[in-house]
Amino acid sequence: MHCKKLIGALCAGLMALSAVGCAASPSSSTPAASADNMSAGADSGFTVSVKVPDDFEGELNGRCLVAFATDTGEAQPYEQIDLYGVPVFGKTVYGLEAGDTIEFTVADDEIIGFPFELEELPAQEFSVQAFFITYTKFERSNGSTIWGMADQGGGGDFLSNPGNYYSDVQTAQVDVTSDQTISLTLSEMIPMPELEEGQVAQQGNYEDTEQVKYVKIKSELLSEFWGQDIYIGANVLLPHNYDPEKAYPTLYYQGHFPGGSAPLSYGTNEEFTAWWDSGEAPQMVVITFRDANMYYDTSYSVNSENLGPWGDAIQQELIPYLEETFNLIPESWARLLSGGSTGGWESLAMQVFNPDFYGGTWSLCPDSVTFEHYQVVNLYEDDNAYYTDNGWYKVARPGSVALDGNIKYAMKDENLYEAAVGGLQCQSLGQWAIWEAVYGPMGEDGYPERVYDPLTGDINKDVVEYWGEHYDLTKYLQENWSEIGEQLVGKIHIRGGDMDAYYLNQAQYVLGDWLETTTDPYYDGYSITFPRTGHSGNITNQELLTEMAEHMEKYGPSNVDDILYG
Repeated sequence: MHCKKLIGALCAGLMALSAVGCAASPSSSTPAASADNMSAGADSGFTVSVKVPDDFEGELNGRCLVAFATDTGEAQPYEQIDLYGVPVFGKTVYGLEAGDTIEFTVADDEIIGFPFELEELPAQEFSVQAFFITYTKFERSNGSTIWGMADQGGGGDFLSNPGNYYSDVQTAQVDVTSDQTISLTLSEMIPMPELEEGQVAQQGNYEDTEQVKYVKIKSELLSEFWGQDIYIGANVLLPHNYDPEKAYPTLYYQGHFPGGSAPLSYGTNEEFTAWWDSGEAPQMVVITFRDANMYYDTSYSVNSENLGPWGDAIQQELIPYLEETFNLIPESWARLLSGGSTGGWESLAMQVFNPDFYGGTWSLCPDSVTFEHYQVVNLYEDDNAYYTDNGWYKVARPGSVALDGNIKYAMKDENLYEAAVGGLQCQSLGQWAIWEAVYGPMGEDGYPERVYDPLTGDINKDVVEYWGEHYDLTKYLQENWSEIGEQLVGKIHIRGGDMDAYYLNQAQYVLGDWLETTTDPYYDGYSITFPRTGHSGNITNQELLTEMAEHMEKYGPSNVDDILYG
């Protein structure tokens, strides 16, 4: 599910550049230096200088990161950029050309650092490396122009996306109070994939096997919205002894970008693979989506003001293509949904927003299904996302918890990490960024309007109202049950742990308790939280498919046994 505060006062808005020979983005502004940010180190001449190679062709735009590592035995410094990784500092720059430099200094208020500011970096030996996330300009049909990392087959992972750059590594005794300069050059690029005729890099390209097929189509709906070609991919697991003349039911299993992995860990999970190949498994086709975008490794499978019509593209373009190509049964009872965490929310949202198109969902430890519990924050009632105010003191809200009760990190920490990597406009490709992009309205600058200030945690109630009206699944069901309830009878199944690592069980309780009160009709499904269990649906793939087969036997046609086991 997850991946991530800035200490000190910084201005909101696009980070303006501070690079020799660069022109700022038209929508950027230069924040004034804050006296609160100045300390003894701020008067030093310490500089990390990151150079664009002299032979670079064209213009370079994006987010430059500098990482400081103490151990490079198994991974370069940039490869250790993570919420649990090395100190990292970032700034956004535009209009770079060959020979230009980007300078990182302790007095630069454009820089956002994690887990602290650059001036707080301890004096010791570090291996220092720069990484550059290359941005593409999107001129969208809604009139907005925004910048972000276009997928080139990296699946929404900025550390592996082709076209991003990194520097050499300099090892030095670092002292930010000195006049030291560390010079780095963006000399290496993550290579673009070799493409066969007719191929595009977007969403990756993978070779078919006997059981797993990889497809990719251009979405006309998304291409029109984004102002350039946008593709959707799918990984298709065929049943044992697949017969193209036979029609099959389908499980659409939602989640993060699958790359070239087969659905349900086929081929890597020995027990499941043996069961699937034995002929004992229900004869179904299982499909995962490849839908990385500039905000995250998945689209969340719904229409969104910021991401565009991903829900329509999946349901109106991709699914019909898959049904025709693999002879999938184009009926509600034969289209089932599941997924965990991110995929848990996606699978529930797809079912709830399209009650008669899909025949049932098994949503495992889904992301917050009500914003009464946005993890541990009540967006409707709380004023700050990062702290509970106890009068004389404040308590940091936790972001993740271990099964033994120990807090892994605070919400503000994870948000600071994302701000360091992506700036203040939801470009981090992290978990909090995609929620803001999916659930939120578009701001005047074209980027998602923030539900809370990413630096202070102060909540914007106008944005919360928009979220609640459009993407609070519990609220949606409560307000529309009289119209859609009949179409959802028997279709909602939710599973999670009562010690979920991200407190998602709290939102599940609210929805589950309400579902049990439904009448005219009663929902006739289940919502279960398993004791002493964390971020899990607590079900094996074999058990999941068997339960789905029993569901189809109950709600499908009279010959469903022949379809599933014939």
